[in-house]
Amino acid sequence: MRTQHQTRRELDKIDRKILRILQDEARISFTELGERVGLSTTPCTERVRRLEREGVIQGYSARLNPQHLKASLLVFVEISLAFKSGDIFEEFRRAVLKLPHVLDCHLVSGDFDYLVKARINEMASYRKLLGDILLKLPHVRESKSYIVMEEVKETLHLPVPD
Repeated sequence: MRTQHQTRRELDKIDRKILRILQDEARISFTELGERVGLSTTPCTERVRRLEREGVIQGYSARLNPQHLKASLLVFVEISLAFKSGDIFEEFRRAVLKLPHVLDCHLVSGDFDYLVKARINEMASYRKLLGDILLKLPHVRESKSYIVMEEVKETLHLPVPD
């Protein structure tokens, strides 16, 4: 088991190539992945499993089209808390983790405390999300919302250096 004091093993060229391919094609077979990175199936599989064990690869998922799931309205909400302490941040964190429409929530520096990203069906749903849910979270003082008119770029892909 890795401890905090252990140094992370550097990713080599093959590891980085595997990561680039898996970000684009997570369902690729180990045989094809191995061919593309210059390894046979078994060593390729062992590398991917190691990258998973070490936490470099955190998981796999299917990307769903929000239009088909009645979640086409994307909103960002800045939230400011009335008080700031570790307990209050923790109470807010626990509450927001239970909200299915919230995709991302980040504690940030600046003029507000949290930035929330949510997907919902329509403006009526947004009014409910804001008024009945987000503003009733623990210790929320105020919010500022942004409705997305056009999604220019949205990705979970991280740049993998050469």
